[in-house]
Amino acid sequence: MKEFLELMAETLERDLSDLNPEDEFRAYEEWDSLAYLSVISIIDEEYGLVIPREEFGKLKTLAEVYDYVQQHQGEEE
Repeated sequence: MKEFLELMAETLERDLSDLNPEDEFRAYEEWDSLAYLSVISIIDEEYGLVIPREEFGKLKTLAEVYDYVQQHQGEEE
């Protein structure tokens, strides 16, 4: 989880100390369509996983995104 949070902090241009796994990331001041695209892109690059837009829309917290990545990483499309 620590590496994931570090990646999210860098992607969202926030201090790591400002992130909590239970944060609702869409409430971040930095969250916008560009942040969405950046997060989707970095998850694809780092984990080899593309989260479908519909599925991503169901995820509320950083922990939920992390759990989704862990559960689906390496799956064939």
